[in-house]
Amino acid sequence: MFKRNTLCRYSLEVGFIYGLRLLTAIAAVVVLFIVGFLIVEAWPVLRQIAVSRFLRDQSWHPVSGQYNLLPMIIGTSSVTFGAMLLAVPFGLASGIFCQYYAPDWLARIYRRLIELLAGIPSVVYGFWGLVVLVPLIGQVHPPGPSLLAGILILALMIMPTIALITDSSLATVPARYLWGAQALGLSRWGIVRGVALPAARSGILAGIVLALGRAIGETMAVLMVCGNVVQVPDSLFAPVRTLTANMALEMAYATDLHRSALFVSGLVLMGCIGVLVFVADQVGRYG
Repeated sequence: MFKRNTLCRYSLEVGFIYGLRLLTAIAAVVVLFIVGFLIVEAWPVLRQIAVSRFLRDQSWHPVSGQYNLLPMIIGTSSVTFGAMLLAVPFGLASGIFCQYYAPDWLARIYRRLIELLAGIPSVVYGFWGLVVLVPLIGQVHPPGPSLLAGILILALMIMPTIALITDSSLATVPARYLWGAQALGLSRWGIVRGVALPAARSGILAGIVLALGRAIGETMAVLMVCGNVVQVPDSLFAPVRTLTANMALEMAYATDLHRSALFVSGLVLMGCIGVLVFVADQVGRYG
């Protein structure tokens, strides 16, 4: 009986491993297919104009053959990193609060609220920003749709992701680490800063990268609150257009080289995500 159970368990483990390998291979094929599709669709414009023109043309005006993506790359970067500057500290603080400072009943309620925020569709955030946040900003500095509105909406959207993953990562820290630090006389904050956060670093970093990826790829919310003016923003109150919003706005009627140029925008976004994943992997491995 013992041998038969052992063999059955061994067979299940081998089958599980092969299943995981199959799923990994399918995921890799899907990613390669998406990248290949973007390259094929972008090839007509890449074949006819130099890549440098996507940064040196006078403006984004496809009817006149102008394909400058730089204002939208700067707009995307500004909105994304501004949102990260707000969301990362609040997300980390929320996770630490839930895990180590809040009473159990309050932590349960707080987690449910954060989970609810994480589950709200982006278009709902966009509607709220359009009817509440944009008019408030407009009272301070017209017109209202602006880089600042995009930063605030994105920060609100990605903060729950960072908070929940930080909370989960801290929950996996072995209790003996905390007991040992407590036995040495460390304060609660000393244990959190010196033991818990370093032990949960890889999980927290994964959450930050996941939130960053969502911020870069977000479309509907930023389209509704950022103003969609193709320009390099000179202040927080200036309207901007992101790469994702540009594709969503123009893909419906784009043809020929104009359509191909929009797929170049998609390649730029894929490149940004690839760089982020690589950097996060290196930081997690050697950091």
